[in-house]
Amino acid sequence: MSKETFVFIFGILLTIVPFLGVPEAWRQYAILGIGIILIFIGYALRRGVYLNEIDRGNGERGADSFVETTETLFDERSLE
Repeated sequence: MSKETFVFIFGILLTIVPFLGVPEAWRQYAILGIGIILIFIGYALRRGVYLNEIDRGNGERGADSFVETTETLFDERSLE
């Protein structure tokens, strides 16, 4: 199953767990467990989208970065 399917199924479970008639302690653990699983799946989905955005298409990943030069751009010779 895909990650999106897991999010859908766990979302449905999270919605119906309070109405299933399970004991209160079990219900709290079930909701906590489903929430933690959704957090991890959501993080994996967001990370996948981010990595696809920075993919350059040739197997390399890169993003805009700032590099400060250490060379002097304007010295006295270039002003003459």
